[in-house]
Amino acid sequence: MLHRKIYQLCSEGREVWIFLRDQQRWIECARILEIEGDLVTIRYETEEEDEICAWEEMVRLESIGAVTQKLSNVSKGNTELLVSDECPEAEQIRQHPESNPD
Repeated sequence: MLHRKIYQLCSEGREVWIFLRDQQRWIECARILEIEGDLVTIRYETEEEDEICAWEEMVRLESIGAVTQKLSNVSKGNTELLVSDECPEAEQIRQHPESNPD
């Protein structure tokens, strides 16, 4: 099932985080470029001191232990979230009492 999801993410071109079991490390903000046989080609960037390095890496499909993707971003600042008038009340985000400035 993970293999099918990896194929789907490759075709969508979405940004993902990949855990490599054999190396026990996460690759962050990667894009799956191609899957050929059991090899997966991924591209990602790392920031080291004063430079950004771009990497393209080929990994075996079976060495991928997990794939995650970011669903959304929400600012931590004290900002008003925009909510559609059509959003059902049960799905609306409620304010916590301690975050209310009143």
